[in-house]
Amino acid sequence: MLELAGIIILGILAQWVAWKFKIPAILPLILIGLLVGPIAAEFLSEDGEKWIEPIWNGTKGLFPGDSLYYFVSLAISIILFEGGLTLKRSEIKNVGPVITKLITLGSAVTFFGAGVLAHYIFNLSWDLSFLFSGLIIVTGPTVITPILRNIPLKKDISTILKWEGILIDPIGALVAVLVFEFISVGGDSGFTKTALLEFGKIVLFGTTFGFTFAHALAFAINKKYIPHYLLNVVALSTVLLVFVESEIFAHESGLLAVVVMGMVLGNGKLENLKELLYFKESLSVLLISILFILLSANINIEDLMLLYTWKTAVLFAIVVFVIRPIAVFLSTRGSKLKLNEKLFISWVGPRGIVAAGIASLFGSKLLKQGVEGAEYITPLVFMIVLGTVLLNATTARLFAKIVGVFLIKSDGILIVGASKVSRLIGHYLESNGRHVVLIDSNQSNIDKAQELGLEAINTNIYSDTLMDNIELNDVGYLMALTGSNDINTYAINKFSKNFGENGSFRLVSADEMHDSNNNPKEGLFSHTDDFMTLTNVTSKYPSIQEIEIKDKLHYESLIEISDKDSDIIPLFIKNEASEIQIISSYNKAIEAIGENWHLVYLGKPFDVELVEAT
Repeated sequence: MLELAGIIILGILAQWVAWKFKIPAILPLILIGLLVGPIAAEFLSEDGEKWIEPIWNGTKGLFPGDSLYYFVSLAISIILFEGGLTLKRSEIKNVGPVITKLITLGSAVTFFGAGVLAHYIFNLSWDLSFLFSGLIIVTGPTVITPILRNIPLKKDISTILKWEGILIDPIGALVAVLVFEFISVGGDSGFTKTALLEFGKIVLFGTTFGFTFAHALAFAINKKYIPHYLLNVVALSTVLLVFVESEIFAHESGLLAVVVMGMVLGNGKLENLKELLYFKESLSVLLISILFILLSANINIEDLMLLYTWKTAVLFAIVVFVIRPIAVFLSTRGSKLKLNEKLFISWVGPRGIVAAGIASLFGSKLLKQGVEGAEYITPLVFMIVLGTVLLNATTARLFAKIVGVFLIKSDGILIVGASKVSRLIGHYLESNGRHVVLIDSNQSNIDKAQELGLEAINTNIYSDTLMDNIELNDVGYLMALTGSNDINTYAINKFSKNFGENGSFRLVSADEMHDSNNNPKEGLFSHTDDFMTLTNVTSKYPSIQEIEIKDKLHYESLIEISDKDSDIIPLFIKNEASEIQIISSYNKAIEAIGENWHLVYLGKPFDVELVEAT
């Protein structure tokens, strides 16, 4: 009982440490597992026993017999199902040729390159060598996101690294599963006709079960045959059912079935997909926490000593510093990426949770089958995972500065709310060279923003998902433009540190607008204009105007006119280099006006004669 409780407590503690220090969770999880497992047995325990013993002597420990194998299989099936849910066909089409090449050509380079290395350096058989290389294809967003979260980068670089991790997670897992299944059915006879038929059987049953049950579950959910409070647990039980049933009909086809099931559900018209994803993410966090402490603790000191050789360093160095750059440079050939950007993408390639989990599963299976050299699979993959995560977590920020991709100034703009006013302002800013992102929980507003070519995200402002979006690393300004003062204020309080380092602004409320003594420092545009005023002006004059500013006196006269005319709302000041400065309701003064400066405003055109008269 103590060991079971300890695994959960230590797992959640590791997750908290990862969040606190902004590092991938897999790093403290594996280190804790090694500490309470082989390290404790060798150096800390008086009787030479591990503090947490998943299995020993075959029939003792927390998971005696085949229990650990069954638990790992089911846990990995749930994790891979969640990965399949995130893989969308539309995203593959829109991510661009660079990412498409990275997950195809780049994966092929890693697969064949690392396979050849493992064969000649460790003298592994060709099938085991390519199983190892198939496993280290996988990166994953859970390791990429924490590393890049606090590195200001151009959006293109962040997008490439983010989507490579998301898309290659289930794809890489699928490759590893297929390679393992091909090895398993080959046996001692090699890749014979019988082996090929068995392999085809696995692919057939895996894809059939995954496809069929995905459509059946989607039909039941959309037809409301499942009550809402049972939705998540029914989905979970269906995943386990698909895994087990597929395994019965074709041994080793279960993992393929759940990946296919997740991909079909993720690309279908499922009304409760977002809710299902949230549940699976929470469950995956718990399973990953338990799983990796168990798997790390199950490694013996003898397994670690297999890596205590110069061959390990050579394999790691060539995989990280030769194969990864070759894969990146071939995949980015002919793209608009600069040399320094390619170098940074080459440097950042940490392997993730799926790689380590499946390696442990497959390693234990092959050991049970008595496959020669199988003892190398798990420690070698763990070495690549730990090594790449440690390398990237400690050096990515410094390397970004060295190669010159570190953004000194974050001038992207996050707009909270995607109403007509926000879309109009966002479109203007985007047209003037600023990276603009709109967020809203109203899908209709998001669709309209995307129709204008704007980047828009459907998200709940009270959730934490936005914090993990590494594509917003270049955002340094925050503008809260919703009709709710509570939401605007909450957005400022929650996101100003992450997205408003250069300025956080919100619209004034109706109460503040009518109280001349209550003009907040974060007030946006005008103290006499709230969301309703902006909406009304936008309805009458749905365009943003510019007027040249001759000097400081001229600017002040324009502001004076706008204060008296409710149909004119000053928004920004644009200088001769098209750099835009947000006007604050608290202080509209400006120190100096240069040549070719413009006042950007919403509403009717200024009366030229009136301006000249003042």
